[in-house]
Amino acid sequence: MTSNDQNAEHFLNLLRQSRRGKFKIYIGMSAGVGKTYRMLQEAHALLCGGIDVRIGFVETHNRAETVALVDGLPVITRRRLFYKGRELDEMDLQMVINLHPELVIVDELAHTNIPGSKNEKRWQDVLEILDAGINVISAVNIQHIESLYLSVRQITGIDVAERVPDRILQMADEVVNIDLTADELITRLKDGKIYDRAKVETALGNFFQPDKILQLRELALKEVATAVERKIETQVAPGTQLKPERFMAAISSNHEVARRVIRKTSRLASYYQSRWFVLYVQTPAEDSNRIKLDVQRHLINNFKLATELGAEVIQVKSKNIVSAIAETAEERKITTVCIGKPHINLIQVILRTNAFNQLLNKLSDSATDLIILS
Repeated sequence: MTSNDQNAEHFLNLLRQSRRGKFKIYIGMSAGVGKTYRMLQEAHALLCGGIDVRIGFVETHNRAETVALVDGLPVITRRRLFYKGRELDEMDLQMVINLHPELVIVDELAHTNIPGSKNEKRWQDVLEILDAGINVISAVNIQHIESLYLSVRQITGIDVAERVPDRILQMADEVVNIDLTADELITRLKDGKIYDRAKVETALGNFFQPDKILQLRELALKEVATAVERKIETQVAPGTQLKPERFMAAISSNHEVARRVIRKTSRLASYYQSRWFVLYVQTPAEDSNRIKLDVQRHLINNFKLATELGAEVIQVKSKNIVSAIAETAEERKITTVCIGKPHINLIQVILRTNAFNQLLNKLSDSATDLIILS
């Protein structure tokens, strides 16, 4: 492809983006938190404001509160298909595009379409609707996010088959979390507001347990926080951005000090509800061919601990530890670097003072804080 071709393709992409519909996603920790209810409330408000809003597909699950909100909203007729001897409803993608409302409500983003449909997944339908210049409001539960598959399976013991690629959330103009406490959600379940009362006891014994709900709630909150960070980075002028807290624990192969730094940095990150990282700089002296097996084993264990505590582990090869720390802090937009208190004698302190000063100077230039943890 020539330079002119590349420029033309870039301009074409810009045109497509400008014509593309706006995309809003309601996300929640589980069924029953009120995502569909909130979408329908918003649809009514927009309709009263003169916006041409239509329901492309809404799953009410026969919840009385939700069913009541469908009344008064224009509904695009669904396609009726026969599959394995049963008559099933599906969103009529072509009808949505032909009618071309200003905004369409499309529930159950992770839904798998009936075989024979144009697209395999509903999120693929949504992409086509957006490309047609139609705005979309949709909803999804946190357990359907592709990158969280293993975390969700570990929390719930359930293999979630229907999943949405992370890039779909990343392209959303807005991601809104619908949040309830575990007690509120369980109360809604017991009151029959989520499932039929015959299913309540089974649900309480499986998915709807306080510890599971709490962990899924944390995943949902983190996902929305990440989406807000992305929006700030792309839409707020650099000089006016209030940087979100990001911690980085810089560890060495001294496993005892490293473990303390990891745990304390984890606590700080948890307090600020921020993303955090663990950095290990591998010098030539600790090359995989030279490092002792027991030291390597301790390092791996510390990486595993960091991952379990929610950190992203970064390994860098460099002769200059100070430069590697400073460069990584800049790349990852770190606000605070945490290091361990040096347990060394006076001669070593004198020899290493220059390196420490270099680190202080490099971090101060980028307004990054340095914390020394004992």
